[in-house]
Amino acid sequence: MQVYTNPVHAEYFADPFVWRSGDEYYAIGTGPMDADGRSPHADRPCVFPLMRSPDLIHWHPAGYALVPPDEALGHNFWAPEIAFAEGRWYLYYSVGHGDKQHQLRVAVSENPLGPYRDSAQLTDPAVVSFAIDPHPFQDDDGRWYLFHARDFLDTDRDDAGSIRAGTALVVSELETMTRLAPRVHTVLRAYCDWQLFAAQRPMYGQIFDWHTLEGPCVIKEGGRYYCIYSGGRWETDTYGVDYTVSDHVLGPYKVEAGIESPRILKTVPGHVIGPGHCSVVTTRDGSTRMIVYHAWDADMKARRMFIDELYFEGDQPRSDGPSWMPAELPLATVQRVKGPDNANRTN
Repeated sequence: MQVYTNPVHAEYFADPFVWRSGDEYYAIGTGPMDADGRSPHADRPCVFPLMRSPDLIHWHPAGYALVPPDEALGHNFWAPEIAFAEGRWYLYYSVGHGDKQHQLRVAVSENPLGPYRDSAQLTDPAVVSFAIDPHPFQDDDGRWYLFHARDFLDTDRDDAGSIRAGTALVVSELETMTRLAPRVHTVLRAYCDWQLFAAQRPMYGQIFDWHTLEGPCVIKEGGRYYCIYSGGRWETDTYGVDYTVSDHVLGPYKVEAGIESPRILKTVPGHVIGPGHCSVVTTRDGSTRMIVYHAWDADMKARRMFIDELYFEGDQPRSDGPSWMPAELPLATVQRVKGPDNANRTN
C-alpha cells in the first residue's frame, strides 16, 4: 500500500482528466489562466497544463498541451480530455467568451504530451450557443461517442417530477474522431433541487431558476453504462458528483426520484468544498478504479486535484471520498468491485 493525502497536487488544477499509458499516468486540466480568460495567444503550447506521475500520488509538471487556436474564438478554455485512436492523440475542449458562445473543438497530436494543434469545430455557436465539457468514450465494439453539456430552456414533467431549465447532458456518436454526428441524444436533464445553479438567473433574455449538470464521465460495468456527472454550482458547497445509468450507450438513462444530494462525492464542511468534474482511471494492476476530481480547500483559494477509490456496492457506484486525511492507495480491492469485467476500459 502507498499512502496519499489529498489534494495530490498543491497548485490550481481544475477539471482534471487522468489517463494511463504504459506504466505512467498523465493528467491534463484547466489552469487558472485558462479558466479566467488570461491565457496568452502564441504559436506555442500555452493552454491546459499537463502533468505526469508514476503512481497517481507524485505529480510533476509536463508543460502545456494546446497551441491556442484563432483568437476570435475566445480566451476562456475549459475542461480538456484526451483520447487515443488510429495512432494519434485527440484533445477535446471548449473555448469561448466567458460563459457565453462556448463551442466544442478538437486538436490533434502525434504525442500524448503534445503539442496539440486545433483541427476541427465540433459544435457551432450559431446553432448551439453553449456547449462545454466534452468526454470521448469508446465502447467495446470500437465505436466512439462524445458526451458533453449544453443548455436547455424548456421545462416539462416526467415520473420523477419537474425537468428544470439549465445546462444538461447529451451524447452524440463520433462519425470520425474530428466530426460529430448531427443527431443528439439527451442523457439527463436537471430534476433535483440540489442541482440548482442560481435562482432567478437572467439567461437568454429571460429569468430562470437555472440548474446545472456538467462534467460527464462514462464507465461500463456489468454491461451497463454509468454516466457520472457533476451538478449544482461549481463555486459553492452544493456542487457534487452523482450518476445515471443505462443499458445502452445512447440511452435512455435512468431518472430516479427522491435524490436529495449527490451520491458519490459531496462537500465535507470545513474540509473539502464542492468536489466535482471527475475522470476515472484504473490502478496499474487493473483491479481498482480511482476517481480523480477537483475540489476547493476550506478557504476556497483554488480548485485542486484529489483522488479516491471508486467502487461498486451492488449496482451502485460509490466512493468513500472526498478524503482529506492520509489514506492508502488500494492496488487490489477486487472483492469490492462487482462482476468479472472490473478492469473494463475507462475513458
